[in-house]
Amino acid sequence: MNEPTTIRIEPLQPAEWSPEQRKLVQYAWDKGGFYNVIGTFARHWEASKRVGQMSAHALGPTSTLPARDRELLILRTAWRCAAEYEWAQHVQIARKAGVSEQDIQRCRLGPDADGWNDFDAALLHAADELHDDQCIGDVTWARLSERYSTLQLMDVVFAVGQYTLVAMALKTFGTPLDDGLEGF
Repeated sequence: MNEPTTIRIEPLQPAEWSPEQRKLVQYAWDKGGFYNVIGTFARHWEASKRVGQMSAHALGPTSTLPARDRELLILRTAWRCAAEYEWAQHVQIARKAGVSEQDIQRCRLGPDADGWNDFDAALLHAADELHDDQCIGDVTWARLSERYSTLQLMDVVFAVGQYTLVAMALKTFGTPLDDGLEGF
């Protein structure tokens, strides 16, 4: 597996940010500080604004997914992409969204691990199928459709796709874990 051995793109430090950058990332400071993902993406500000819009949708109030379901999808995606930064950040977010420690660890094992209910297993199957085939299969789609609306089904794809993009970027750029985060 290709992995950088060094930080390839150093996170832009807050002292280097423009007033526009400061304004748009104030939410991160309000939540407790500087995140290397934001500093790294700030190096390409025009692109990061657009990537950030999709991340804001996936994590924010415009997403139609329940927070717990969303975090199961993101954790499984992070695990399948071997994205340590994404995994470490979203373990914290998943806990706040009500994902149990057992389910967090079970995300590593996949949809066929003992203990999942049918719907949670379908969510993980969706993440795996999108990772492997870039398409949710008919059986998984039917299972998700029993509970989810059209918009929710679309948000499953958008969440997995967005966090696959973020995983590729953070891994390729060699973005270091934030202080206090535990990786794999």
